[in-house]
Amino acid sequence: MDEKLIKEIARRVKETLKNPNIIPIEASGRHIHLSKEHVEVLFGKGYELKRKKELSQPGQYQCEERVTLVGPKGVIENVAVLGPERVRTQVEISKTDARQLGIDPPVRDSGDLDGSETIYIATRKAVIEAKESVIVAKRHIHMNSEDALKLKVKDKDIVNVRVKSDRPVIFEDVVIRVSDKYKLSMHIDFDEANASSFENGMVGEIIS
Repeated sequence: MDEKLIKEIARRVKETLKNPNIIPIEASGRHIHLSKEHVEVLFGKGYELKRKKELSQPGQYQCEERVTLVGPKGVIENVAVLGPERVRTQVEISKTDARQLGIDPPVRDSGDLDGSETIYIATRKAVIEAKESVIVAKRHIHMNSEDALKLKVKDKDIVNVRVKSDRPVIFEDVVIRVSDKYKLSMHIDFDEANASSFENGMVGEIIS
């Protein structure tokens, strides 16, 4: 690790310690959460997803399996599958991905799938039509109840976050999600990451 990067990380750590409103930011790429039913159709009866690596949120992990998304105008291959399995299949993509596929998914909170977009999901074994499964994830902040108390917010509050980067921006309409299963982190997609010149270690500040 070069000296310049070490100094920049040290600066951000000091800033975080001084300012209680500082939130670490992570960029989330396109991915899919599969239902048990769809896992078995796509990979075989009784198939269990293989855990590859843990993610920042406790209990969440990336799987070894990959799928292909097929839309009216295009295909996106090698899409990451995240575990554990969910009750309903959920596909999270960016607006740029959506244009490539030829679909128009709504910006929604995770789990809010009624009336969302439909996509075909393919593996070497099968192809399924996943109805009402595709969203562009609304930017959000995960935190536990202790974090919420410190930051003076509550579950489902909406805040604005000023991103501290070489290309500073203010993200509005950021939803707070509180659970004692969560670790403090703001999640944005790759379109938002590119707009704010994202790099690892980037932080934001809740300003309202």
